[in-house]
Amino acid sequence: MKKVLDLHIHSKYSRACSKSLELPLIAKTCETKGIDIVATSDFTHPKWFAHMKDSLVEDNAGIYKLKDNSSKTRFIIGTELASIRKHKDKTRRIHLLVFAPSLKVAEKFNNTLEKRGFNLKSDGRPILGLTSKEILELMLETDERMMMIPAHAWTPWFGIFGSKGGYDSLEDAFEELTPYVRAIETGLSSDPIMNWRLSALDNITLISNSDAHSNAKLGREANVFDFNSEKDITYNEIKRIIDVGDKKKFLHTLEFFPEEGKYHYDGHAVCNFSCSPEETKKYKGLCPKCHKKLIIGVENRVFELSDRTVEETIIVGKNKIPYRSIVPLAEVIADTYSCGVGTKRVLETYNNLIKNIGNEFLILLEANLKKISEVGGKDIAVAIDRVRNGNIFVKPGYDGVFGVVKVFQDREVGQEILDL
Repeated sequence: MKKVLDLHIHSKYSRACSKSLELPLIAKTCETKGIDIVATSDFTHPKWFAHMKDSLVEDNAGIYKLKDNSSKTRFIIGTELASIRKHKDKTRRIHLLVFAPSLKVAEKFNNTLEKRGFNLKSDGRPILGLTSKEILELMLETDERMMMIPAHAWTPWFGIFGSKGGYDSLEDAFEELTPYVRAIETGLSSDPIMNWRLSALDNITLISNSDAHSNAKLGREANVFDFNSEKDITYNEIKRIIDVGDKKKFLHTLEFFPEEGKYHYDGHAVCNFSCSPEETKKYKGLCPKCHKKLIIGVENRVFELSDRTVEETIIVGKNKIPYRSIVPLAEVIADTYSCGVGTKRVLETYNNLIKNIGNEFLILLEANLKKISEVGGKDIAVAIDRVRNGNIFVKPGYDGVFGVVKVFQDREVGQEILDL
C-alpha cells in the first residue's frame, strides 16, 4: 500500500511562515495534495507543542491522527532545528531535521533543551548554540530511537554541505557518531542524480520534502513508501526504511526540477546576476557587476565535492532508489494560462480538477490524460503530459531567487497534438 510522506514542514510559529499553518488545516491540505503522512513540525515551540497535545492522539505506534477524526492524514513527530556554532575553526550554520518516536519523547527532549537555557519560544525553528554532533548526542541520550537527518543538505547558508557554513563530509560534522546519520534531505535545489555523483553518499538514503512555509507549498517534494498494511505504518518502520534505504519499501522520491530551487546556480541577487559553475570560474568567483563574491550554489558545490563522472553516475543510479520530477499543479495551470499562480482562474481550474479527478499527485502522475482534458481542457492535459516527460524549460534559481518553470515556451499553447 503506497503512502506519500512529507517529512519537513513548518508551523505558524516559524519565522516567515503562514499563520494558517495549524494542524487541522495542514491535514485538510494534505488530503487535497495526496499526502498521507506529514511531519508535525516545530515540536520544540511551547505553544505549538501544546497545540499538538490538544489536537493529536496516537493511532499506530509513533503515528498520530487528529483527535476529532476529521481527516485521514497521519502525523509523525518531527521538526527542524538550527545549529550555529564554531567548529573546527569555522562557524557552521546547519539546519537539521529531528524526529521523535512519541510525544512523550519529544517533550523529554524539549525539557533537556530548556534546562540548558535555550529560548524555544523565539521561533518554531530555534537556533541552538550547539554543533550538529552535540545535538545528536542529546537526542541519543534522550532516546536512541530519535532520528536526525540534515536538511536541504546543499543550500549555501544552512546545508550540511553548503558553501557558506557547511562541511565537506558527514564525518567532518559527526565524527564517531556518523553511523547514526543514515539519510540526508536533497533539498529543492538538488535531485538524487546530483547526489549520486558522490561515492561518499552511496550508503546514505536520500529523502525529499517540501520544507513548506505555507499550506500551498505542502508536497512540492515528497517520498513514496510501500507498506504491507495499515498496521505496519509505524514510526519504527518508517525509521527502518530510511536507515537501511530499503528499496523494496522506499519506492521513489518526488522532486522539484532542481533548477527551480532558489540556490541551484551561482549568483548575486542584488545585481540580478546568475551564472553556471563554468562561468563562475571564468569570473574568478566575483560578480561581474559589483565585483563582490558570488554566492556559490548547489550545482557548483556538488561538482566541487563529487568524484564521479556523469557517465559513472548514470550507471550507479540504476541501483539506487529512483525519483520522479514534478511541477506543482498550480504552476502548471498558471503557465498554461500565462497568469499568476494566485489568480482566480488558476484557483478555479485547480479546484475543478481536484473535485472531479482526485488529489494533486494523482493528477500529476497517474490520471488519464483524456479525463484531464475533459475536466480541465486540452491545454492542461498537454502541459501535464509535458511535465511527466520532462519536456519543460527552467530558468535556474540563484542566491535566494526561485527558478522559473516554463511548460510552454514562446506560447506553444494549443499547437501540440496529444493522442487522447
